[in-house]
Amino acid sequence: MLKVIHTSNAPEAIGPYSQGIIAGDMLFASGQIAINPATGSVEADTIEGQTEQVMKNIAALLKEAGTSFDQVVKTTCFLKNMSDFAAFNNIYAQYFVSKPARSCVAAKELPKDVLVEVEVIAQV
Repeated sequence: MLKVIHTSNAPEAIGPYSQGIIAGDMLFASGQIAINPATGSVEADTIEGQTEQVMKNIAALLKEAGTSFDQVVKTTCFLKNMSDFAAFNNIYAQYFVSKPARSCVAAKELPKDVLVEVEVIAQV
């Protein structure tokens, strides 16, 4: 049985998808970008600011699903510029202290022209 995860503390989906789905004991969260859910806008214009907002959005989804950063088993990270890799990692490491498996790739374009998007898979 699948359970749809939705919280107003993370951005609304900007397409035909869910914020996250729990299947069994696993959460599959859609990619999060730097939209402030309170305003519906991307406010930060640096990789650091956008990464912080992405992490807040992920935290809200994890909380709504009844899990946390330390239960994340896999992340997929998309960066607009690989030159932002070190700055992104500095903030990412503050949240993912359990060091889940990860892929990180450059993407030519991301929704709303953001600099970063992160999706997670977590145990619930």
